[in-house]
Amino acid sequence: MKYNRNSSFVVTVQGTSLLNFFLVVALVLLLMFSVSGLITSLNPEYRIKSSSINTATSNINGENLFRLLGTENHALLQALPEKGSDVKLSSLMFKLSTNVNLDDPRSLLGRELPGFSLFDGRIVVAGQGTNYTNLPIESSPPPEVLKEENEADLQNTEGLDENKSDNTTNPSQTTGDKKMVYIYFSHTRESFLPYLKGVTDPNSAQHSKINVTKIGDHLLGQLESKGIGTVVDKTDIMTNLNEKGLTYGRSYDESRNVVEAAITNNKDLTYLIDIHRDSKRKEHTTIDINGQAYAKLAFVIGAENPNYEKNLQLATKIHEKLEAAYPGLSRGVIEKKGASTNGKFNQDLSGNAMLIEFGGVDNTFEELNRSADAFANAFSEIFWDAESVDQSTSESADEQ
Repeated sequence: MKYNRNSSFVVTVQGTSLLNFFLVVALVLLLMFSVSGLITSLNPEYRIKSSSINTATSNINGENLFRLLGTENHALLQALPEKGSDVKLSSLMFKLSTNVNLDDPRSLLGRELPGFSLFDGRIVVAGQGTNYTNLPIESSPPPEVLKEENEADLQNTEGLDENKSDNTTNPSQTTGDKKMVYIYFSHTRESFLPYLKGVTDPNSAQHSKINVTKIGDHLLGQLESKGIGTVVDKTDIMTNLNEKGLTYGRSYDESRNVVEAAITNNKDLTYLIDIHRDSKRKEHTTIDINGQAYAKLAFVIGAENPNYEKNLQLATKIHEKLEAAYPGLSRGVIEKKGASTNGKFNQDLSGNAMLIEFGGVDNTFEELNRSADAFANAFSEIFWDAESVDQSTSESADEQ
């Protein structure tokens, strides 16, 4: 066989086929960018999103990611603490693929049952006995209960007004004329069964006169006795909702208007405290400390706001102070987010905002006031520590 050096292969490409290929690629790219641009330009409430994907990715924290990558590159494992918890890859992959957490019983059916996500939440810092079966519940009361003409008669109210704190002491430190703490109530009429004659349903524990605002009165006295200027705003959010024809679910939107007006008129307001009470029963919301009954406290943080980390840090500090002085009083710090909850709770208005569940429907004001005293003790320590740091920073800046 002779080999012809001058022979060659000739590949013929039709111009029409090449042009069609580039047109298809261009159209696909244009379609991808157009669709992604449309999705991201929509308002958040109308965007197409997958809560399943969000849940799955939230299951991988930094340590888990390092351990997963470390199975391929062992050098990454050196960055992990020596006594870190081992990751069970089978459990993690099961959680990622099914969104079922075997440590959280709600995940088995919670995504399928209508309305079940109202009880969703994540324990960021667990208090003693706190787990996913006894998280705080925020349920809407029956509409007819919210009408003042249908309110229950009161009972056991003798001496309630005598529980106000004595402010005759002169604190060693004071904010002077500055009011720095703002207490308000998004669910103003949340009340307590011991004071409502004939009412046994936790969802019906609502009243326009005997309610969570009394906790605010007591806490005001305690904080001011420690030199911290405080304001209590008792605006009845339910009345505002009725006047505007809005539902109970819009409570946080309405209280937001009240809070925004307050901080606009007073630039000194730094700490925002929204007081609520849980719908859980007494066994979950009460604890005996040194022979006295206290209403447990739970801190709820909205995860969908830019101040999340700061708010979480403050709530965690207060929880730790309470745990040291009153073991078991704090149920911990609970994070809430998603389509079925507010996700902000007005906490985007300040890096020092918090929502506190004071006790539950079965607690008495005697128990609630003890808890308010404990909270004031813990909060005042953190407040004055922060003030001394700010003052030292300011003096250092002046010297420079």
